Amino acid sequence: MVISMCKWLMTGFLLLSHGEWNAHRQSGHPFYVSVTEINYNEKEKTLEISCKIFTNDFESALERYSGTKIDLSDPKGKSHSDQVVTAYIVKHLQITLDNHPAEFQFVGSENEAEGTWNYFQVVKLEPFKKIGITNSLLYESFGSEINLIHITVNGVRKSTKLSNPETNASFEF
Repeated sequence: MVISMCKWLMTGFLLLSHGEWNAHRQSGHPFYVSVTEINYNEKEKTLEISCKIFTNDFESALERYSGTKIDLSDPKGKSHSDQVVTAYIVKHLQITLDNHPAEFQFVGSENEAEGTWNYFQVVKLEPFKKIGITNSLLYESFGSEINLIHITVNGVRKSTKLSNPETNASFEF
């Protein structure tokens, strides 16, 4: 199982970071992957959440969700797109800490070559032992969507892969 997980994690990193993937993207690529990184900042008592999603796939999902045109690289529409991004991600990514729902705050986003990073945080956290994740990002748009999740708490990193329609994962620290 560990070897299988490592293969999936490496595949996700490769797909999200190499320019050679662009040829597949232009012809309707066969893989749909997002990566969610969750880090507990003990000093600040915050949970730092980063979601990287292929920009063209994300814009397509956001347009279906909002019924409006979304261009994540257009600075003129940034306020509107930030609102839609926040609403979409809060709907499709939920976190519970010791079975209590966590409330996200949008921090910002940035575009890279082919992906968009979206940043959130949960502030004023009490210590927790269990974290539950519900992640259905892009599931309504792509039947083969894979969502990779990496969580780091007190220096301990754990990861999992959710393939559509799987939505739930939990971790204990």
